[in-house]
Amino acid sequence: MPPSVSSSNAFSLRPAVPEDAEALTALALRSKAYWGYDDAFMKACAAELTITPARIADEDVIVAEADNVIAGMVALAPGDSADVRELEDMFVDTPFIGSGLGAQLMAHAEEIARAHGAAHIDVDADPNAQGFYEKCGYQLTGSSPSASIPGRTLPRLRLVL
Repeated sequence: MPPSVSSSNAFSLRPAVPEDAEALTALALRSKAYWGYDDAFMKACAAELTITPARIADEDVIVAEADNVIAGMVALAPGDSADVRELEDMFVDTPFIGSGLGAQLMAHAEEIARAHGAAHIDVDADPNAQGFYEKCGYQLTGSSPSASIPGRTLPRLRLVL
């Protein structure tokens, strides 16, 4: 059973509930758009960035709140083997970028992965986020095709736990 709730730095973490799906999707879209992507790019990514109640049920989705406002989220799913967790989403809402929330969410994701017996976490990162993941200890292992944009590749990174 993964850790359920923790708090520090004025952020509280809790498991997502199905009713969070719409708010988490809006947050993911705002956070992605922060990097200056145009409308066509954002429309192409919309389906991949949609957080559904089914995903909340099937994955470990953690919500970060500050003063009862959703400030960020992280989602881990089973990987392609029992010792792998896949970081599916990690988004911090734009007013909270640079606040330390991203690092807090990543540390919590590591706790969850360890609780599931994972030896490492893999992520297909937005190129703008690669440096953040590397600061969190992830190492580049290759690239993966984008699920949203034909011909675009994403850096593939791994954190050894």
